[in-house]
Amino acid sequence: MNWEMLAAIGQLAAACVGIPSIIYLAVQIRAQTKERHQSAVNALTVQWGDLTKTLHDSPEFSAIFLRGLESFDDLDAVSKLRFSAFFNRFFKNFQAMYFSHRDGVLSAPLWGEIERTMSDFIAYPGLQQWWKTRKHWHTEEFGRVVDAIIAR
Repeated sequence: MNWEMLAAIGQLAAACVGIPSIIYLAVQIRAQTKERHQSAVNALTVQWGDLTKTLHDSPEFSAIFLRGLESFDDLDAVSKLRFSAFFNRFFKNFQAMYFSHRDGVLSAPLWGEIERTMSDFIAYPGLQQWWKTRKHWHTEEFGRVVDAIIAR
C-alpha cells in the first residue's frame, strides 16, 4: 500500500463519519428552531392574555373601553388616557405578532386569526379616531398594515 491509497481510505472514513454528523446537526438545528418559534408564539399568547385580563378585571375600564370604541373623541381626558394606554399595548402586541409572522415565526393560519381580530376592533369608529392620533407611535410598516385593514 502506498501513501496515496492510505490518504484515500482516510478521506473515505472521514466522509463516512462526517455525513451522519452533519445530518444529526441539521436535525438538531431544525428542532431548536421549531422550539424557539413555539416559545415565541407562547410568549405572545401570554402577553395577549395579560392584556385582555384588564377588560374582565375592571368594570370601570370595561365601560371606558366600550365608550371609546364608539367615540374616542367624546371621552373625557382621563378616559382618553386610559383608552390610549390600553390600545397602545394592544397594538404593540399586534405589531409584534405581525413582525413574527413576517419573519416566519408565526404561521399563516395564526396570523389570519390575529388579522381577523384586528379587523373586528379596527372597524369601530372610536378606534379609528384613536389610530389617527396615535399611528405615529408604531412603525411605518405596521401602520401600513393597519391602514390597509381599515381601507377594507
